[in-house]
Amino acid sequence: MTSPSGFLSPDSPSPGVEAAYARLEGAGFADALWSRHLEIWSTDAHEQHVVDNRLGWLVTAGTVGPQLARVKAAAAEVRTAGFTDIVLLGMGGSSLAPEVIRHIIGVAEGWPRFRMLDSVNPAAVRDAMSHAASSLFVVASKSGTTIEPTVMTAEAKRRVEAAGHRPWGSRFMAITDRGTLLHHRAESDHFRHVFLNPSDIGGRYSALSLFGLVPAALMGIDPEMLLSRTARMADACRTAQPRSNPGLALGAEIAAAALLGRDKLTLLLPDALSSLGLWVEQLVAESTGKNGLGVVPITGEPVLPRYGRDRLAVSVSLPGLTPDAGALGALRAAGSPVVELLLPDPLSLGAEFLRWEVATAAAGWLLGVNPFTEPDVQRAKDATRSLIDTYHRDGQLPAPEVHASDRGATITISQAARRKSSDPARFLSSPSPGDYLAILAYLSPGDVAYADTLGHFRAEVGRRAGIATMLGFGPRYLHSTGQLHKGGPAGGIFLVVTAEPDEDLSVPGHPHSFGLLESAQGLGDFMSLDQLGRRCLLVRLPSLGAGALDSILSDLLSGL
Repeated sequence: MTSPSGFLSPDSPSPGVEAAYARLEGAGFADALWSRHLEIWSTDAHEQHVVDNRLGWLVTAGTVGPQLARVKAAAAEVRTAGFTDIVLLGMGGSSLAPEVIRHIIGVAEGWPRFRMLDSVNPAAVRDAMSHAASSLFVVASKSGTTIEPTVMTAEAKRRVEAAGHRPWGSRFMAITDRGTLLHHRAESDHFRHVFLNPSDIGGRYSALSLFGLVPAALMGIDPEMLLSRTARMADACRTAQPRSNPGLALGAEIAAAALLGRDKLTLLLPDALSSLGLWVEQLVAESTGKNGLGVVPITGEPVLPRYGRDRLAVSVSLPGLTPDAGALGALRAAGSPVVELLLPDPLSLGAEFLRWEVATAAAGWLLGVNPFTEPDVQRAKDATRSLIDTYHRDGQLPAPEVHASDRGATITISQAARRKSSDPARFLSSPSPGDYLAILAYLSPGDVAYADTLGHFRAEVGRRAGIATMLGFGPRYLHSTGQLHKGGPAGGIFLVVTAEPDEDLSVPGHPHSFGLLESAQGLGDFMSLDQLGRRCLLVRLPSLGAGALDSILSDLLSGL
């Protein structure tokens, strides 16, 4: 069915969705959301304050609109300033939307190349900064203190100064909230431009704020055009009747399926829209994965010969570009509900962002969780900070207990996994219906060979075990699916892979390196998962070229 906005709404309702519609309509959810009636979320004053401070995404057109003339002027000035590259330094919600915009809409002809860095892997940092002498660096951080953009900025500054550019701040821009440490430093170091985002917008809901619109302008995309395409979706998402509201209809489908055990939201996307999966993944996982509940977004999954009964499929198409027909057919054959959405054209991406934001808010409300908090994300940050402090004190990271080794690689098994078997080869054996595997790799996302190796392993696990699988790169996933891993349903099985870099890179002004930080983040996340009783395997490789990874993955598959 087609909504009044002209955007395709979900097809035939799945079981339980009529009840979800009735709940949303009975509560007046659409009006309560847009009018910021906080009592719909909680009667607790503190909880209401938290929600109220996260609803600014509903009115970004009005709050950031007055800044768009300055945004476009800054972008035009940058275009003519001789920069060959623009490098966005960010993490989580502050960086994924620009990457999706770059991938789906693209950089306009005649504008500098654009890339996003959200990794502290030494090879990834070197690659992103390989043209530092002619690059403009955009530092994006809501809090202004996130560790990854902070250390990336230190390295970018070092390279800019080494290239002879002074003052170095003239090669930098900042996007942050007012009053943050980044705001004050950007002003004192005379950054080329500083853009202050409304503070009542959470990172993962910030796609249509300055965190998304400034990078879009730097790609030669008119931010006003993105917002104007979004206005029709916003009007449709205010509709009181859920079945006629594109956002509420999708949210009802997601929540209804999850409440019936179909909590694996399987995204089916054509190649041209593949990056949208990363953004939806972080939005849904971080918003819903808490209190032992949550929706597990599955994106980029290879087509499986069979699917379990824990799936809801959402297909997103462009005219003439549709997802794999084999996957759609297999999911339908397995009885999975399928929701089909149409993106009319790439420039309607902003409208799709808004649809999913409204849907996620509605799904969270229906599931009984606050979609605007991320309590367990801080757990991994605290673990990393503690490990870094230990390194500063002792000169080394604490070594986890080793339960097996292979070609110089060490393997550590969490307590929950050891209760099932102390043999690493049995780690994946006999998964229960509804389980899912998350492969969490602290490697360079751009390392095609190892991405292919892990992708093949993922496909084989899905094919042999019939369970849903995820593949995420650290530390990116810590700021998205990491919340779900720790706060969501207990059916996750986690494989964490770290590797000693072939060539490390010191962090300027710090006693540790990028490689050390990456290792601490991987170890810290394993420790957090272990403490929470999750089934987890930590593989620490001596290097990527030692052949140990292939051997270990082969052993793991042999246990299926």
